[in-house]
Amino acid sequence: MVSDYSKVETPARCYVDFCLVPVGTGHPSVAKEVAEVQKLLKASGLSYTMHSAGTTVEGSWDDVMKVIGQAHTVVHKTGAVRVQTSMRAGTRTDKAQTAEQKVKRVEEILAKDGQ
Repeated sequence: MVSDYSKVETPARCYVDFCLVPVGTGHPSVAKEVAEVQKLLKASGLSYTMHSAGTTVEGSWDDVMKVIGQAHTVVHKTGAVRVQTSMRAGTRTDKAQTAEQKVKRVEEILAKDGQ
């Protein structure tokens, strides 16, 4: 049981799938804003994978949440007055597993089943 919640640490590792949406830009495409976020992620040194509906980023909880916050700032600097982000975060304590390893595991099962 925790008695001092101010001493609770954040997880050592996590993965977060996030979708950042600039609001009120006046155009339907968000490709330029997404490109800026991808440049930020590359510079962060964190592991990340862009997909058609967002990005998965991996690292320490603090580093991942920091870079998502920085992504908001980068997108605001493109002229977006509002930015909305939806996120799904995952952590494990039983083993270290990357997003790539998670996908590979499912692909192995499908291959065994002849899929």
